[in-house]
Amino acid sequence: MIEIKRLAETELKRCADYFPVVTILGPRQSGKTTLVKSFFKDYSYINLEDPEFYNLAKNDVNAFFGMIKGPVILDEVQRIPELLNKIQVIVDEKKATAQFILTGSFQQGLKSAISQSLAGRTAVINLLPFSIQELNSANMDFSKDDFLYQGFMPRLYAEGQPADLLYRSYFQTYVERDVQTLLNVKNKALFEKFLHLLAGRIGQVVNYESLSNDAGVSRTTVEQWISVLESSFIIFKLEPYFENYTKRLIKSPKIYFYEPGLASYLLGIKNPDQVSRDPLVGNLFENMVILEVLKSQFNKGMEKSLYYFRDSKGFEIDLIIADGRKIIPVEIKSASTYNKEFAKNLKKICAFAPNAFSPTVVYSGDLELESDGVKYMNYKNCGNLCGEV
Repeated sequence: MIEIKRLAETELKRCADYFPVVTILGPRQSGKTTLVKSFFKDYSYINLEDPEFYNLAKNDVNAFFGMIKGPVILDEVQRIPELLNKIQVIVDEKKATAQFILTGSFQQGLKSAISQSLAGRTAVINLLPFSIQELNSANMDFSKDDFLYQGFMPRLYAEGQPADLLYRSYFQTYVERDVQTLLNVKNKALFEKFLHLLAGRIGQVVNYESLSNDAGVSRTTVEQWISVLESSFIIFKLEPYFENYTKRLIKSPKIYFYEPGLASYLLGIKNPDQVSRDPLVGNLFENMVILEVLKSQFNKGMEKSLYYFRDSKGFEIDLIIADGRKIIPVEIKSASTYNKEFAKNLKKICAFAPNAFSPTVVYSGDLELESDGVKYMNYKNCGNLCGEV
């Protein structure tokens, strides 16, 4: 198995030095368990998906913690969020750092439980699948189409698992089983259809009525499904950026996938050669670039501060990276050839937004330069953008 260093290790160490509990959240198979087991080598390890541990923890919490000697990793803690109350008591009594390392792959109930039971006692780190920077550091480099087809799941790179097998299994095992169980979906075919519809709308402004009509379910159901998919690290929303530039702004979010490879699978893309011919290649590329910036923010322990800008007349900026009042506007183009027209909207927003600086075009070309105040950057380096604000 190939070992690939995770950029989140620096933030993990920093948090472990100051907090009694460290919580790592992220999609299933994003490498959470591998990271914490390699970083905290001397810790006990308990997977709460193991029926024996699960039943003991669920039925006799005191006996469960009584068998734990020393610091421990509790994997998939969202299975029994009630454990957090007991953890609070233990860490308050012991007064030591890094006593508990928790991992979870479902945010909804877990984040609420953390805020209630472990406020001020835990640091929370979001760990997503590999970034391009992490892969490049391990001398793994691929083309744009390869990245969009195969995605970034660790098993693809550390174990060499073929992308078609991985995403078929991921879809059937986690998306279908876990998410449908959480939602109590009675019509499996409708839910699968909905997931394919979401992939077909990647990077588009969410229209709940249209999704409701096309999926054949109520708007309330659509909103519920999107909420659980978001909490399960399947999709994320990019909210619109608001400023006093104009009152006529689009107010609905856009939908993207935490794993571009899963989106490609849902779109029926069978190999890398089909990527560039797919009508949604630009949307998939945009998804990947935004995700790389988000991974960079998470790896550095930063909060998500990404948006898009669009007014009612159709003027749009693909990505806004915000830090307080400052913003970096970013245009994302899948083309591999430099074109000064890519910067047209960037110049326009800089003309009326006094807090905009360092406008950047991210594209798939190798030529990196600055022209007329606009930077042109290859997509493999776009993770550096979040450090510029």
